Amino acid sequence: MRRPLVIANWKMHGSRSSVATLMAGLLERIDEARADIALCPGFVHLAQVVDACDGSAIAVGAQDCSHMHEGAYTGEVAPDMLVDIGCEWVLLGHSERRQYHDESDRLIAAKLAAAVEAGLQPVLCIGETQEQREDGEAFTVVARQLQGALAEQSSLAGLVIAYEPVWAIGTGLTASPEQAQEMHGYIRERLAEAGWVDAAEVRLLYGGSVKAANAASLFAQPDIDGALVGGASLDSAEFANIVAAA
Repeated sequence: MRRPLVIANWKMHGSRSSVATLMAGLLERIDEARADIALCPGFVHLAQVVDACDGSAIAVGAQDCSHMHEGAYTGEVAPDMLVDIGCEWVLLGHSERRQYHDESDRLIAAKLAAAVEAGLQPVLCIGETQEQREDGEAFTVVARQLQGALAEQSSLAGLVIAYEPVWAIGTGLTASPEQAQEMHGYIRERLAEAGWVDAAEVRLLYGGSVKAANAASLFAQPDIDGALVGGASLDSAEFANIVAAA
């Protein structure tokens, strides 16, 4: 039985004050027994969130990492640094990284390898744009992203995959439970066919305007094991209700 997993992606939001308020609300409201939970704040707030989560079952992750372990790479953050500060998870290949930083499947694959080597649990984000879906290319795009990131890996320990249709991120649009399940089922089938991992054990998350109002219907699908939550994770009550739905 795959245990539900709900991950908060705070993106580029927050101050020390707002993070303290949000953490107080989350720790008060979240029932940690319902699901595995990870919070992914911005880099500058990682230490604060790690300290706040001490003694709880809530894990902390980063929103990205470098493909290198150390060296003269100004502005980069090594996966080993994240482990050292107390992170357990890292998001890789998020659509905003692909879009705004031109991250290729090749670079994402290198980041994934470095993260696993450092001991982080990677969350590989994949998904198609609205144009690609309308052109009938959604499954081809997702298969290509999986192939590009996973095919040459020597280890995929702890891998989680988050399907995030780009057209549903921050737009208020959400894939219907049936649309999301169709793609999640395809992803699991593709993993099984390729043999990169034990497909039955890999947790598949849905990301894209997940809210308390739609969480239960998404989580009821057989191949959706949780969620990667964006904007709704900045509201402690809303995020706690999403966790409860899991």
